[in-house]
Amino acid sequence: QVVSSRATTLWPDSACYIVLAALQIPANMPLYFRRANSFDPTKPRKPRSTEGREEAKAAAKMTSEEWKKKQAGMDKKWPAPAYMSKPHDHGATCYRDETYEVTTRWMAETKIAYRPHAKAPGSKSHVRYEKYSKAKTVGEALKLGSWPADWCWDYERGFIKVIGPVRDEPLDSSKITNEDETTDVDKAIWRWYLRELAKRHELTIEDLKGGCSGESLIMRAHRLLSQREARRILKDAEKEKRKITNDEVLTVLRKWSFGKNTNRVNVTPENQEWVWSDTLGLLRDRIGDIHLTPPTKTYPEVIGVLNKYLHDRIPPEMKSFRWTSINLNCNYAAKRHRDGNNFGPSAIQAFGDFEGGCLNYWPEDDRTCDKEEKMKAADSVKLNLKDGLCLFNGNCSHSVDDFKGERYSVVFFCVRCFNEAPEECKAQLRSVGTIYPEPDADRWAVIRPPRGYANKKDVQPKDKKKPIYKVYPRSRIDRADAPAAYPLLSISDRVAREWPAACAGKAGLGEKVKGREQMVVKKGATAQDKQTKAKAKAKAKAKTESPKGKALKDKVVAKTTPERKSQTKTQTFTPRKTTSASTGQVVSAVKKRTMAN
Repeated sequence: QVVSSRATTLWPDSACYIVLAALQIPANMPLYFRRANSFDPTKPRKPRSTEGREEAKAAAKMTSEEWKKKQAGMDKKWPAPAYMSKPHDHGATCYRDETYEVTTRWMAETKIAYRPHAKAPGSKSHVRYEKYSKAKTVGEALKLGSWPADWCWDYERGFIKVIGPVRDEPLDSSKITNEDETTDVDKAIWRWYLRELAKRHELTIEDLKGGCSGESLIMRAHRLLSQREARRILKDAEKEKRKITNDEVLTVLRKWSFGKNTNRVNVTPENQEWVWSDTLGLLRDRIGDIHLTPPTKTYPEVIGVLNKYLHDRIPPEMKSFRWTSINLNCNYAAKRHRDGNNFGPSAIQAFGDFEGGCLNYWPEDDRTCDKEEKMKAADSVKLNLKDGLCLFNGNCSHSVDDFKGERYSVVFFCVRCFNEAPEECKAQLRSVGTIYPEPDADRWAVIRPPRGYANKKDVQPKDKKKPIYKVYPRSRIDRADAPAAYPLLSISDRVAREWPAACAGKAGLGEKVKGREQMVVKKGATAQDKQTKAKAKAKAKAKTESPKGKALKDKVVAKTTPERKSQTKTQTFTPRKTTSASTGQVVSAVKKRTMAN
């Protein structure tokens, strides 16, 4: 507490240096526990500038006594935001995430009101404030000499009231198609916010610009921090030959910035339009395309940590479990639903400090009941996901109880289209530790099929020894000596080799992969591969410059001349037609594929 609250603001540099050295503060301690500029005893301290102080005193139009009288009762009329009452270990100019969320939504036409004479006379800030506080909009405030840093400072102290209108979401530069439509306020906020996030989280501006589509700046920053933490955890665990701990997974999830998912309508609670949820791994979109989700490609070590966590805990009797995707959920209780596109069982576990949040599960639901509400509550089982890893059938009806506190859940599952995925996607998933299913995988290899509730089916002899669901308590699977189905795998090296752009260049983060100049996108590429590629390129060039090659080139050029183009008929693309087997209607191939899905 002494170091965090005093050393960064009130103590001189020499005292900070002595205290930090005496306490042996490690080098990897977050920056806000140390001064931004580490003390160097060989360099004299730069004196504080007094330039303009006398001019500021002369420009004051009131005395200190007059100012104090005008400020009487102002704190109640102009209160600071409620979140400012929460503890904050950072410095005064290190603004809170809530403040960024507010100010980055402002526009030039956003109406604001300033608290009268909020800053004391005799200072340069008083002179500036008296000038720009006359503004009625954010655009006017910018023209009068106020900047985004001033807006954050003033907003956190209750000096600004926002009347509106504001954006629903912060400005996303990736969605700007015409820069002429952006205002000076948009440009000022964007540039300042970019620098601010990079400085605060020890990132580079280029790192923040290289995110996925749909990511805001603050989302990108937090996900990079989660990626950096995941990288450190993987290396430490593999070096020490130990399991990934529950606390380490929780740290990665806390640093991860979840997206507002409006597509998961089947799980979204009533009176809510979206949930905090992301999917890593393989996915089929609404038009039938099978691909890896963008966060999977950008943050591979995050999925690597989660995969290794499961690797370390899969018991021998669960060795046949396979998965292609991981669903991450944050702080919502899913309503009753059935997953429609899962192949085989799912593995789920919850993390965080919370009470409640159990999984209500109807294990014998064979989906013959058209409405889930008709099934009896007495037929369900309640599974405590906080105390262990649960194996269940996500295609059966299930829901989550209400809870209090911070709750994250991680769900490992397999999509039905796993056999149709491109080989490149399969290889990339295997490189981050995913146990990808075989082409002839048995969906009931680990648990048995549900019997139903209306007319219970007989259990097949081969399935009698299989459970309908299974819970593996933490007290068993978290033990260091607990038997696991898979050996401790080394994921970090494979990730660095398979995903060089995400792990070496784009992530930045103060680390470099050795020999990155020898890496290409192709797996295992070396200097020898590059030499082979150069020879092939030279051979192709020589072939093109040969008499036969030149003749072929002249023929192609002749086909593309304006005269030739005018003779060519315009071709219109028409989707291939086929007949639906069920309705006899003629539909396009794309539409038929969607119907099949």
